[in-house]
Amino acid sequence: MAKNSRREFLQKAAAGTAAFLAYPSAKVLGANDRIRLGIIGPGSRGQELLKQLKGLPGAELVAAADVYPSRFDEARRILPGFQSYDDHRRLLDRKDLDGVIVASPLHLHARHFVDTLAAGKDLYAEKTMTWSIPEAEQCLDAARKSDRIVQIGLQHESSGHFRDARQWVKDGLVGKVTQVDSWMGRNTPHGQGQWVRPVPADCTAQRVGWKAFLNGRPDAGFDGYKFINWRLYWMFSGGNITENMIHQMAWIMSVLDLPLPSAAYMSGGVFSEKDGREVPDTIAVTLDFPHDLVVTWQSTFSNSRFGLGQRILGSDGTIEYVAGANDMVSGESGEVTRYDPEEVNRPKGTAIKGTAAGENHLANWMACMRSRKTPNAPVELGYRSAVAAHMANLSYRQKRRVTLEEAKAYKPEY
Repeated sequence: MAKNSRREFLQKAAAGTAAFLAYPSAKVLGANDRIRLGIIGPGSRGQELLKQLKGLPGAELVAAADVYPSRFDEARRILPGFQSYDDHRRLLDRKDLDGVIVASPLHLHARHFVDTLAAGKDLYAEKTMTWSIPEAEQCLDAARKSDRIVQIGLQHESSGHFRDARQWVKDGLVGKVTQVDSWMGRNTPHGQGQWVRPVPADCTAQRVGWKAFLNGRPDAGFDGYKFINWRLYWMFSGGNITENMIHQMAWIMSVLDLPLPSAAYMSGGVFSEKDGREVPDTIAVTLDFPHDLVVTWQSTFSNSRFGLGQRILGSDGTIEYVAGANDMVSGESGEVTRYDPEEVNRPKGTAIKGTAAGENHLANWMACMRSRKTPNAPVELGYRSAVAAHMANLSYRQKRRVTLEEAKAYKPEY
């Protein structure tokens, strides 16, 4: 983040924090009250959340904000009847909103996060929590000064496989853990890079709030391709690290109660499709954690055979979660969570297959809006996983090992 832009962000964040004291908190919700919600950014991910919201009893979408009006037409095919706004601040001015879903592009998360809390609304903020470490610090501070319920969109935290793994660790079945391996693979037809989407004919400078989208970034003129395919560019995105690794890393960090990493290494590059993207599509990450633990994550956009998964390797046993590994004959994909004992240290141990039920992540947020309890993916986990992700990307971009202290001292640039 450029110095002037960072200074502007910090000033606005401070102003938003001060507003907590002046803005009335949302009403206390009873068990039978409908929860009135707004959404900032009803694009592709936002629309997936709206599909989930449609099936949740007691939820009502009353407002949506976006800088591209075509998103409203798309969203109304899922949940009609809401009021639309081209400025998120006008949505937040509404006194009848209980909570707000933020599903805007990554580089806008922090602005919408802080503004939503300053307006006295409960918040569901999509992952990764922020675009940079300074933003993560500011959002964490804002959330701690607020009495609002904040859920981060790390939906694996509401899954049954998380609950199984967490319980096995608590029960002491794993022993000392020194290594965790994780991976994620995808594939696309030749010549069709991951995330690349066509630019609609109505995506023009006249119809898009380009300045609001840039959020203080240098303006080289409207670019419809970058607007639609923002995930491909460092100015707006953190690439596959903040889109996908973040889920698995948050899962690992919360299962094992890990602090911030002490150092990060990342290698890779744009190897799968030479389509002009800046963010890498082939990645190998190593994160060092205090107390003698290393976590790895590997990913490619050229092969989907082994889906995604993670293995916690302990002295007394192994926890394995695998999803999407395809059987080469049947074509079926499987999802399994299991524990296997290490015979040398647990000779009488038995294998266990996970059976815990999960819950809808949005439903968990809404339940916590009523109870005022801590949700499954609280802001502290959003912060720790965001810092880990940004450390990895910083290592890749600087082509060297990066420590936590170096990452926190670094001033991001566009």
